[in-house]
Amino acid sequence: MIVDAKGLGCPKPVIMAEEALGGIEEGIVEVLVDNEASVKNLTKFAAKNGFYSEAARADGFWRIKIVKGYPCEIPEREHAEKQPEEAVKRTEDELFLVIATDTMGKDEKLGSILMKGLFETMKVYRELPNTIFFLNTGVKLTTVNEETIAILKEFDVMGVLIFTCGTCLDYFKLESELKVGFRGSTTNILEGMRDSKKTVWIG
Repeated sequence: MIVDAKGLGCPKPVIMAEEALGGIEEGIVEVLVDNEASVKNLTKFAAKNGFYSEAARADGFWRIKIVKGYPCEIPEREHAEKQPEEAVKRTEDELFLVIATDTMGKDEKLGSILMKGLFETMKVYRELPNTIFFLNTGVKLTTVNEETIAILKEFDVMGVLIFTCGTCLDYFKLESELKVGFRGSTTNILEGMRDSKKTVWIG
């Protein structure tokens, strides 16, 4: 199977590769890209998910072959049989993520794209926080933004605890719109900062 991702920036080539690999039991997916950043991201993605990969440049672009299955053909140093949950690089109480905005940066349209891209990248690379707390306009990401809600539901299945500020829901009149996770309070913020090794704020 060939996936043509030339001209696309990260994380799109990785997302396309993941979708193609998810549609087969075993086989080879060949991804075409035209920038080195995508080459590195694709090979890193393959390694983290236990797939063998190899990259070659020809005719001004790169071909990255990712092998799913065929364990006997995968070099020992690359082989890693993992269950899906083992591929999630999430250590309990490692990272507490607070999101206080529904966009990243001043431009709302671009900021919405960037926020969705952040969640997609976190999902693709299986690098997830233990807990996410949404507050202020960030509550829109768990209530009315269907694109981010779909991704956050996947986070929920992967074991990420998701809380949304109850006071903020009341303020924006979104109490009945919560689609993923739980209604939270400032107590969850204090506990998250106390119990986690690292706290990151966005917004």
